[in-house]
Amino acid sequence: MNQATVAPPPAAPRVNPLQRIWLRELGMERLWLRPAPAPSRPAVEAQVLVSKAVFSDPVRAPAAEAPLAPLPAEAAAPVAAVPASETPAAAPAAAAPAPAEPASGRPGIPASILNRTGPPPRPVPKAEAEAAPPPPVPVAEAIRNSTLEEMHGQVVACAACGLCKGRRNAVFGHGGQPTRWLVVGEAPGEQEDRQGQPFVGRSGQLLDAMLSSVSMSRERDVFITNVIKCRPPGNRNPKPEEIAACSPYLMRQIALLKPERILVLGRFAAQTLLGTDATIGSLRGRIHPLKTDEGREIPVVVSYHPAYLLRSPSEKARAWQDLRLAVAQLA
Repeated sequence: MNQATVAPPPAAPRVNPLQRIWLRELGMERLWLRPAPAPSRPAVEAQVLVSKAVFSDPVRAPAAEAPLAPLPAEAAAPVAAVPASETPAAAPAAAAPAPAEPASGRPGIPASILNRTGPPPRPVPKAEAEAAPPPPVPVAEAIRNSTLEEMHGQVVACAACGLCKGRRNAVFGHGGQPTRWLVVGEAPGEQEDRQGQPFVGRSGQLLDAMLSSVSMSRERDVFITNVIKCRPPGNRNPKPEEIAACSPYLMRQIALLKPERILVLGRFAAQTLLGTDATIGSLRGRIHPLKTDEGREIPVVVSYHPAYLLRSPSEKARAWQDLRLAVAQLA
């Protein structure tokens, strides 16, 4: 007597990892993966409706780059098609969808769907705008109460104009104190920029000879400085904005040194100190009073710059006359 052959139970359907995720989210993972009888036509139609409902949701739809493989026909049994007697005790609990993980901005959407490859990167906060640096203190305000020694350091560190970018040394000035004469030039030249001292080189030697002719010396009773404390590139003429930025240093030097006479050498120095645009030819040969903040009047004598005298030796006679005028006023 032949024994009846018992057909093996249908094998569990094979699903890919992405399908397994969807089944877990729908609470149907165990039901899909267990053997089930062939579905009836109403069951198939119900499953089609469920699939349409799921894939019509643009949020829950699978990514385009990983489409779902079609499910086997024998695995398309919905929950309703499984008799209650065949459902294990744990099935009702599994059939209830798991509570959706909260997702930022979309409540109720599982984070496992929104964040397929991990949590989204946190937005980089905008860098706070750097606080604008305080405006630079004007030179006149910064040196209002400075001594000569303090102002020397301020000149060395000064960046009030663009000349500081190309200088080697700032030239503050040099001479004897107390001061009888204050000699004011225009701006440092190449040698002055190298050594950090005013009126050196050939023009400095000529100036020392001129002062010596009237019994004056820079080491004893003459202080020498310039309107501009940094060398202009190529020894060009100082620009108006450079003169305006640097001239407060000169005025403070005058207030501290309290000279008996001021000898101004060169057009730019004379125009700056006297506040005029007149030519040097019209300014020399007479005394110009300079009023200070203290109410004093200092006689000012205008003459040619030693560098100009080196190029025009014939003008040395007029420079000698200017020196004699300054000496006569001292008497």
